[in-house]
Amino acid sequence: MGYAKKRKGNNGKYRYTACYVDIKGRLRSAGTYSNKREADKAWQRAEVEVSRGRTGDPGRGKQRFKDYVEQVWLPNHEVEATTREGYTYAIYKHIMPTFGSMRMIDILPEHVRAWITALKNQGMKPVTIRYNKIILSAIFTTAMDDQVTFLHPCRGVRTPPVVRKPLEIITPEQFNDVYNALPEGTFRLLAETEVESGLRWGELSELRVKDINLRTRILTVSRTVVELNPQFHPEGRHFLVKDYPKDKEYRRFKLSVQITEKLEDHIRTANLTRDDLLFQMPPQDKPRARITEIPDPKTLGRTEPNEKGRTYNHGTLSGYTAAAAAATTAEAPSPSTEPPAARKARTTRAPAASERPTATSPTTGSAATSGTPPWPPLASTSNPPCATYATPTPPGS
Repeated sequence: MGYAKKRKGNNGKYRYTACYVDIKGRLRSAGTYSNKREADKAWQRAEVEVSRGRTGDPGRGKQRFKDYVEQVWLPNHEVEATTREGYTYAIYKHIMPTFGSMRMIDILPEHVRAWITALKNQGMKPVTIRYNKIILSAIFTTAMDDQVTFLHPCRGVRTPPVVRKPLEIITPEQFNDVYNALPEGTFRLLAETEVESGLRWGELSELRVKDINLRTRILTVSRTVVELNPQFHPEGRHFLVKDYPKDKEYRRFKLSVQITEKLEDHIRTANLTRDDLLFQMPPQDKPRARITEIPDPKTLGRTEPNEKGRTYNHGTLSGYTAAAAAATTAEAPSPSTEPPAARKARTTRAPAASERPTATSPTTGSAATSGTPPWPPLASTSNPPCATYATPTPPGS
């Protein structure tokens, strides 16, 4: 049985706290009010919710949408790795900017409708709007199950209609053009197998010798491979092999005699074993471009102290700016020791481009401004490790 607890505030006025007992026998507050009548209504409403089986703490709905998604929903939502990658991108790109700072209980259908209208006005395609709304709806479905909120703001909210476009089937002429453009061997056999079997690319590229029964010509589709951002891969790699196809159900079908004979000849010629990939990437004539790893600025150390004793991290804008300023100061001559002629040459204003005579370059034969070198001046070699300058080579050297 709930009750209203009377207490005296710091201002000397009395206030009433609505108290009730939840389903676990714990005494909870349903809010504090200025009069007993409102407090009685509050604990009575709370008891009604308890009788309906709603055991959640009403205070949980006051948490921010961003906190609930990052701490509860996204880490514990069981989805495929590729789906998690797509969800994460969509949440931070399209959903968080609008709802991230709002409390869960404050998000209403009117806010969702306004959000959809804003996405539409930005030129987003209807299919993308629907995809983002599905994600937002999934978040609030879980929040209702967790009794974080008791209102689903996405229910009844419509998105722009998505028009289904007819599938384009490749014609024999188009296939012949693709087939003839491929190099002979593995690539052409892969294209033939694809057009006959209709396998998805991830299923086709993960096909192994053991998946084909050459006697019965039965092909079993039991795996697929997907490409991921390394941060979503369990081992930080780019490709993840799943022990089931996309529909989470093995498929079997019979191949034609001619493609089976070609596959059998390919297996025999390439000396493939039972667990080998059926279509392996052949050796490339040109080596793959080497990716240069950018070092972490934290591992580069710090600069030498400047005249004020301050140091900066190498590889950062602050370190670069400080080093450039130090180099300029070090290279500048002292006014007391600088010859008068040198001081005059340094302080004399250079003529504008329109004031300079033009001449023809002996190297290129084109007009060049007199007094301007045909290549940039050489960079200083006393640069700190946080700044790198290219040293150009003069023409004709």
